[in-house]
Amino acid sequence: MGNLLEINNVVKTYGDFTALNNVSIHIPKGSVFGLLGPNGAGKTSLIRIINQITMADSGSIILDGEELNPKHIEDIGYMPEERGLYKSMKVGEQAMYLAQLKGLSKKEAKDRLHYWFEKFDILAWWNKKIEELSKGMAQKVQFIVTVMHQPKLLIFDEPFSGFDPINAQLIAKEILQLRDEGATIIFSTHRMESVEEMCDDIALIDKSNKILEGNLEDIKRQFRTHTFQIGLETAKAKEVEAKLKERFDVSPADFKLLNEGLKLNVKLKNGSSANELLSFLTSQGQVQHFVELVPDANDIFIQAVNKNS
Repeated sequence: MGNLLEINNVVKTYGDFTALNNVSIHIPKGSVFGLLGPNGAGKTSLIRIINQITMADSGSIILDGEELNPKHIEDIGYMPEERGLYKSMKVGEQAMYLAQLKGLSKKEAKDRLHYWFEKFDILAWWNKKIEELSKGMAQKVQFIVTVMHQPKLLIFDEPFSGFDPINAQLIAKEILQLRDEGATIIFSTHRMESVEEMCDDIALIDKSNKILEGNLEDIKRQFRTHTFQIGLETAKAKEVEAKLKERFDVSPADFKLLNEGLKLNVKLKNGSSANELLSFLTSQGQVQHFVELVPDANDIFIQAVNKNS
């Protein structure tokens, strides 16, 4: 399918401070791409460059085969963490104004806004001022004005901030639907559970440098420790544990079993396999639990940043 966005060797400095140090990232078409990193890593600087709010000192950005240029503003939708709605303007008036700034005719803007306002059940807010809305209500309006012009690229910076769990789930569902309809999405967040739920690919920036990039499942395989959480119902728990320690790296585990039994984390050593471990366990008792402890996005984030430090 190829890449919608290619960021090539981008450098951005502010005086003596380097915000982005030769960063290259490739974002596949039709994906949700997680742009991750600690506070101050350089993510916001990169997002501002993609949106042409600021310019890179060097490097290039290619959007759908073309060098990024002012006409691409209509191809991008950006929902910043710090929302940018005018509080004293009426919701409908402001949405119409922003839609037309993105290149929609008055009729197109009205039709699309009516669709989204009806979908979110907020038509009654049309003549309210933003300052009359709760933070979560204003977030819905911000989401609508971000996506209504059907851009190729959508950038969401902490999109669930201010939402209760029900509305966060609603917005997550809409983001995935937009991806399925062909949009490419950059998703920047510190909520690693959202990364697990939504992202196909990720890049991790730390201290102005990209330190990790790729398909999330492939990255998990790179970080796997070949450790298995096992639960075994057996009358000879101490004997089994001793035998396991002769062949594997073993440590205590804490999880619930329906019947009390031996609970351990078992890490394979070089030359050993999961089948070998499972075969041994079945010969010693009733296996109640056997799960590989695959690192999640939070584990990967912490390990990669700590290693880079």
